[in-house]
Amino acid sequence: MIKGMPFFPHPPEAIPPSCWLLEEGLLTGIAPGRTDLFSDPMEDRRIDSAPTFLFPAHGDFLLQARVTVDFAATFDAGVLLLFQDYDHWAKLCFEYSPQQNPMIVSVVNRGISDDCNSALLEGSSVYLRVARRGRGFAFHYSNDASYWHLVRAFVLLDLPVQAGFLVQSPTGVGCRVRFSEIAYRPETPGDIRSGE
Repeated sequence: MIKGMPFFPHPPEAIPPSCWLLEEGLLTGIAPGRTDLFSDPMEDRRIDSAPTFLFPAHGDFLLQARVTVDFAATFDAGVLLLFQDYDHWAKLCFEYSPQQNPMIVSVVNRGISDDCNSALLEGSSVYLRVARRGRGFAFHYSNDASYWHLVRAFVLLDLPVQAGFLVQSPTGVGCRVRFSEIAYRPETPGDIRSGE
């Protein structure tokens, strides 16, 4: 564990380290311009330049955080990420839409990205949560960290997984994201559709 950071079960790896600042429970990520993690299903194009902050995650778990994004350009986002390798990963994004609305977006990548837009939101902050139960994963978002809306449930490969954070600015010149109220627990929701 990082001293003073009990919410990380294993020491995280920040790539690149210069894009991340961790102090007093607040993780800040700075995405350089033109950075993303995406394998375009419409074009033969893959980008894997987005900064990540990841740690090994074993067994069932919940990872959640309050995500605050300084939105400026289309697809600027703060992300909770599950990562196995560059062909197998999933991200839950608080992202700026082409219509300049904050929204929840999820992407599951199994060689090619399965990209899905979900709820439109107001404001620059939301709670995001990723959970694993057995071989399955679930993505949720919440406005108050009390009632959780299911975004999607899915599986990846039966491989070790890393969990953590990502920041991106695919069309812009850069984006700052703050992850606060971070919590990691070795448990999982009993019913992923219950709102708990």
